[in-house]
Amino acid sequence: MTQTQRWGGRFVVEDMSPEAMVTPEDFTEEQRMIESAARAFLAGEIRPRDAEIESLNYELTVELMRSAGELGLLGADVPEAYGGLGLDKVSSTLLAETLAEASSFALSIGAHVGIGTLPIVFFGTPEQKQRYLPDLATGQKIAAYCLTEPASGSDALGARTTARLSPDGKHYVLSGSKIYITNAGFADVFIVYAKVDGEHFTAFIVERGLPGFSIGPEEHKMGIKGSSTCPIYFDDTPVPVENVLGQVGKGHLIAFNILNIGRFKLAAACVGSAKETIALAAKYGSTRKQFGRAISSFPLIGAKLADMNIVTYVMESMVYRTAGWFDDMLRNVEAEAGNAGSDAAKAISEYALECSILKVFATEALAFVADEGVQIHGGYGYIREYKIERIYRDCRINRIFEGTNEINRLLIPGTLMKKALKGELPLLRKARSLQAELLQPLPLPSFDEPLAKETFRIQQSKKIFLAVGGLAVQKYGLALEQQQEVLALLADMMIQIFAMESASLRTRKMLLNDSSASNAKTQNAIEMTVIFVQEAMERVERYARTALSAIEEGDSLQTQLSILKKLTRSPAVDTVALKRNVASRIIRSEQYTL
Repeated sequence: MTQTQRWGGRFVVEDMSPEAMVTPEDFTEEQRMIESAARAFLAGEIRPRDAEIESLNYELTVELMRSAGELGLLGADVPEAYGGLGLDKVSSTLLAETLAEASSFALSIGAHVGIGTLPIVFFGTPEQKQRYLPDLATGQKIAAYCLTEPASGSDALGARTTARLSPDGKHYVLSGSKIYITNAGFADVFIVYAKVDGEHFTAFIVERGLPGFSIGPEEHKMGIKGSSTCPIYFDDTPVPVENVLGQVGKGHLIAFNILNIGRFKLAAACVGSAKETIALAAKYGSTRKQFGRAISSFPLIGAKLADMNIVTYVMESMVYRTAGWFDDMLRNVEAEAGNAGSDAAKAISEYALECSILKVFATEALAFVADEGVQIHGGYGYIREYKIERIYRDCRINRIFEGTNEINRLLIPGTLMKKALKGELPLLRKARSLQAELLQPLPLPSFDEPLAKETFRIQQSKKIFLAVGGLAVQKYGLALEQQQEVLALLADMMIQIFAMESASLRTRKMLLNDSSASNAKTQNAIEMTVIFVQEAMERVERYARTALSAIEEGDSLQTQLSILKKLTRSPAVDTVALKRNVASRIIRSEQYTL
């Protein structure tokens, strides 16, 4: 793999130019055609049969999966050599976002094309790819991913499913169970993790129908009712040795990196669901009359629509920024090379931190958007006849699977520190050099250009993170990993920084093409960015204050709080007026508006 620009984690210590960021405004005509094909599939195949899908009709789901495969909607990430489309990651991200409107069926597709198929794409041998990928790309075979067990969820390496080599050396015999397996009821190919000799964590490709392999009953879930979720069991199940995926004892490289991709794909789906929710809420708000007028005309309802739209704009900016980075890293991985698996692992792990950030931010953003959507619908939002009720139920699982948000919050600063200790980014050096600067006067610069103040505030937020993080490292050292509350606060600061910067860079890139800011789309983006940065900085200040109070005390605490106050100084923004502007555009368009 040739050397490419590595941005993983660098956003806290370096600034990126707007031109270097991939945004939805960069979509090509081909990418728009892919989106159109997915929307046509939704309109022609999914919506007319929505009720049947939600009733968990296995046969229908498999039939629709195959229809999607015939249209190429399942093969975006599969190389052309194996029957797929071999699309770039921005294209497959747009596909995941668009198909999110399919609700439970979107989860069935997502599990198949993502965590089910990608382990073979990235880590399979040429023979394994040739055997499985063509059928997976067309939907002739459906995939499932099997990691979670009754006694191990977030602690994946605590798995108890075992594998032992048969006396003739031709099979690994699996014993144990997995739970909460999406697509289990009708899947043909299962990516399963087990410990060889009870010790060496290893991935296997397991086919349905093997002796001793059985599927348990469907779980009765709160949401995503149209997707299959079952436990699976192995009772001395013989799996051919050629079905070991990757190397024996190296299953963690596959599991963790595929989880990173899963988190990223989940965030993309959250973008699509949030956009759908905004459209549902805006349309309802325009038709529902109270006190003789549409409820969307009331400022408090408008403010809700504005907040929903703003957080979706930010989420979308973060997702496609990261998709561009993945493209940059993965385009240099030679699929047929002997070291393809290790190269893919390195490429994906580069942005493990950002994947965790996206997972937390996007799932919590969608939860907020869905909750506000129900509130705008009022009592009708609690009735199953309205889709907003389903979106509200369905999205709750997002903060649990692909690693709980609590686990991901711990991973964010932990991954950053590992990269710093390996010399991959100058985190500790930046933190040390900042200490002297913070004791000096910090005058405010002039803010004459659009988003100049926001750019300055983002830079200040990075200094706040480095200052607080540096103090935490000084006080706790290696014991910092035991201070979960402080780690979570550091993670929340990083999440807000990445979110602010992603939105700001996207809007500044738009300004480069419209320097007068006269374009209505650009003006809307500017106002949404200004609002978000203002409110995000308030959150960063709160997180920092809480962390400092846990780290320091007495005069030292007061000194640090004084520095924090200097770093958060900035002219006030009238977010009320700006939100009214944003809301008016959403109400006119009755959809997510940029």
